[in-house]
Amino acid sequence: MLKSVDAIFIDFYGTVSSGDREIVEQVCSRVVEDLDLPMSASEFAIEWGEHFFAMLDLSNRSGFRTLHECELVSLGLMFQSRDRQVDPAPYVADLEAYWAAPPLYDDALEFLAGASLPICCVSNADTAPLHQAIEKHGLKFDAVVSSEDAKCYKPGAGIFDRALDALNVSADRVVHVGDSLHSDIDGAQQRGIQAVWLNRQSRIHDIGIASPDHTISLLTELSELLDS
Repeated sequence: MLKSVDAIFIDFYGTVSSGDREIVEQVCSRVVEDLDLPMSASEFAIEWGEHFFAMLDLSNRSGFRTLHECELVSLGLMFQSRDRQVDPAPYVADLEAYWAAPPLYDDALEFLAGASLPICCVSNADTAPLHQAIEKHGLKFDAVVSSEDAKCYKPGAGIFDRALDALNVSADRVVHVGDSLHSDIDGAQQRGIQAVWLNRQSRIHDIGIASPDHTISLLTELSELLDS
């Protein structure tokens, strides 16, 4: 049973907008082909993702790096581990273009249009592309908190603390919804926030093992939980 709340925190990429699976797989396909690597694009994407998320977690504890920096460094390390002297920037540029203009899910638009509670968008993203994406689609949130704003990535508590301050609410009066067991569910629960997992089954690889308070497959199902 979802406890009564005064506000909603919502992830953006993979929750409101389509996730990065398609563009990441395209980039990885280019990498595997250009470097003639003895592995599939999917295998490369999973390995890169593990390096990338490990770097995000380290950024919470010792010297913040932007998402852009983490992408460049983690991909560069992938190349170095294979003794390839290749500039990762051209490959990362495709990801950057996607972050600024991702397609939205229809159920997300329906949910946002009918929501009556204050909503804070809480995203592991660099500030500029996140706001560009929000503005491109004409979305309205009561607050927007990026990892770059908070100098902290989910599941770290700092980004949730900034969102709580932005809406002036307490952790026990909020629900957070997102598509990552690692970043969204584990992070919210550690901060004492109810967590709803949006399981769109379109992630490349989820390193999380947290157990959500509720699981939904469409954002519109969150409205039903709130109403009940």
